[in-house]
Amino acid sequence: MDRLSNTVRPYAWGSTTAIPALLGTAPTGEPQAEMWMGAHPGAPSRITRPAVGTTPTTGTTATAATTPTELPLTDVIAADPEGELGAATVARYGPRLPFLLKLLAAGAPLSLQVHPDLDQAREGYAEEEARGVPIDAPHRTYKDANHKPELICALTPFDGLCGFRRPTEAADAMEALGVDSLKPYVDLLRAHPEEAALREVLTAILGADPDGMAETVAEAAAAAAERLGGAHAPYARIAHHYPGDPGVLAAMLLNYVQLQPGEALFLGAGVPHAYLDGLGVEIMANSDNVLRCGLTPKHIDVPELLRIVRFEATDPGVLRPEASPSGEERYETPADEFALSRYTLAPGAAPAELTVPTPQILLCTAGTVRVGTLDLTPGQSVYVPAAEAVEATGSGTLFRATVAA
Repeated sequence: MDRLSNTVRPYAWGSTTAIPALLGTAPTGEPQAEMWMGAHPGAPSRITRPAVGTTPTTGTTATAATTPTELPLTDVIAADPEGELGAATVARYGPRLPFLLKLLAAGAPLSLQVHPDLDQAREGYAEEEARGVPIDAPHRTYKDANHKPELICALTPFDGLCGFRRPTEAADAMEALGVDSLKPYVDLLRAHPEEAALREVLTAILGADPDGMAETVAEAAAAAAERLGGAHAPYARIAHHYPGDPGVLAAMLLNYVQLQPGEALFLGAGVPHAYLDGLGVEIMANSDNVLRCGLTPKHIDVPELLRIVRFEATDPGVLRPEASPSGEERYETPADEFALSRYTLAPGAAPAELTVPTPQILLCTAGTVRVGTLDLTPGQSVYVPAAEAVEATGSGTLFRATVAA
C-alpha cells in the first residue's frame, strides 16, 4: 500500500476554492479544477518505493538497499503489471490501470461534450492513425482506442446537464424567451418525431452562421438573465461564461440536474453532458476521447459528433449508493473498467475489510480514516495493489475505486 502524491490540473473552469477547502490548504488564487489519482500518462500519481536495480552477481532484478525513491505509478505498474494489477485485470485490459479517479471542482461550466462507445473509438482512432493525423493535433478527435464511461458523485451540491430532454420541453423553454430568431428551432422541435427533431435542431445550431448565431445567443442570454430566478437560470449562467457560443442553445436541449451530496450521475456513450458547478468525485475509464458540442474554443468535429450522439430523450437517472451488510455503499453502473463505492466509518466500529483481487485507490473525503498503517485526511489517497490485505477504521468517509468484478 502506498500513499499517493497527486497532480492538480489548473483548467480555466476550475474553482479557486473548493479543492483547497477540502484539503485544508490556502487558495492560491488560481483555478484548481481536477486532482488526478491513478496512472494516466498525462499526470500519473507518484508513490515512494525502494529503488529497483540489478543484482551484480546474478543479473536478476532485486530491491536495492538505497533510499526510497518517488516514482510515477505508471512506472511501478510497467515494472510488474501482474503483481500490481492482478492477472485477471492484465488479461482483460493489458498492463495498465483501466480507470482514473479525480476530485473535480467546477467553478464555471465545462464544455458540452459526448464520448464514443468502444467500437466507435476503435474505428475513429484507426481511421485517424491511417490518415496520419498527429496525436497532438488540435483537430484530432480520437486520442486512443478506448471508450470513456464516467461517473460523477457529488460532495457538495452539484449542477450539471445530462442527456436530452423531451423536444417539447426544450421548445417551451426557448419559446418562453420571446426571441424571434429562436422560432425556427421551436418549430422544428414541435414538428418532428423525437429523434429527428433533436438531430435537426442540434445540426442547425452547430451549422449556423457564426455572426448570426452570436446575435441570437446574445438575445437569448439577455432574455434568460431577466428570468434568473427561474428555470432559465442555468442557461443565463452558461451564457455569461460563453457569450455568443452556440453551445448555449445546445445546452437548452438537455436536462438540467441538481445533485445533492452522495448522489451521482453515470454518463454512458453518446450522452451529451456538461458539469456546471460543484465539487465531486469522478471516476472514468482511462481514455481521453471527448467530442465537444459547444461551450469551448476547441475544435468541434460536427460530422463525427452527429454520428456519435444518441438522439433520444432520457431521464438523467440520478444514482444513490446501494448499501450492503459489509458497510460498502456501491454505485451500480454498467461500466467494466471501474467500480466506485463509499464507506462511512464510525469510531469503535468493526474495521471495514477492503481486500479484493483487483487494484484499488482509496480516497478520504471527510474526517480522519486509517487505512492499514496510514492516516488519511480529506483529499488524501492511497494505492493498494491487487489482493493486498487492507482494512480501514476511523471516523470519516472513504471512497473506493477499483475494477468492476
